[in-house]
Amino acid sequence: MILKVIVVDDEPLAVNVIKNYILRVKELQLEGTFSNAMDASTFLRDNPVDIMFLDINMPYLNGLEFLSTLHQKPFVIMTTAHEEHALKSFELEAIDYLVKPISLPRFFKSVDRVIGLKQGVNKIVNDKDEKPSIFVKVDKKKLQKIFLDEIMVIESLKDYIRIITPTAKYIIHKTLSSFTDELPGDNFIRIHRSYTIAVDKVSVVEGNSVEIGGIRYTIGRSYLNDAKSRILKDLNE
Repeated sequence: MILKVIVVDDEPLAVNVIKNYILRVKELQLEGTFSNAMDASTFLRDNPVDIMFLDINMPYLNGLEFLSTLHQKPFVIMTTAHEEHALKSFELEAIDYLVKPISLPRFFKSVDRVIGLKQGVNKIVNDKDEKPSIFVKVDKKKLQKIFLDEIMVIESLKDYIRIITPTAKYIIHKTLSSFTDELPGDNFIRIHRSYTIAVDKVSVVEGNSVEIGGIRYTIGRSYLNDAKSRILKDLNE
């Protein structure tokens, strides 16, 4: 697993320190360094990034202001000489807060945490002694295990999705398309731009809708033929 990294900091010495640390971690690949938030924002629009090391004191737009503008955030590790901004950083969903001068052990600890989260998020587990499950990140620090056979519906909420089970609902930062692609295709099917369903949870098919858990879900026009064919086939088997 290779994680793409950028550094946003206008202090050349600090940038060099972080760059040298990055080179020591085989899982990290430096994609660029930026001395201001505007240049970093332009890069992020067109390039996928896993980790951003972000300083707070920068020209034009400080790190906290920049972070608050991002809708889809990579894992953000704040790098600053000031301890007093830690609470605000975590409120903005920074994953860690490193105070300069940054030591190598502290850097490794922060990066190792991100690597662990990346390995755990949306990782389907197929243990021979346990039902297949998936881990999803439901907040900054918590990974939630969900058994696949409990998922009824996944609903799109723009940049987020809602996973619905008989006992709970989980909201995670993920698009419906990317999450659906990670699920086994033998039971999960997209029926609408806003819905992916578990075929075996369908109790009623009527017109251009299905019923799951007592709730009706519309099948989109472009999905109708394939969805009904697949659902009815499974219901008749």
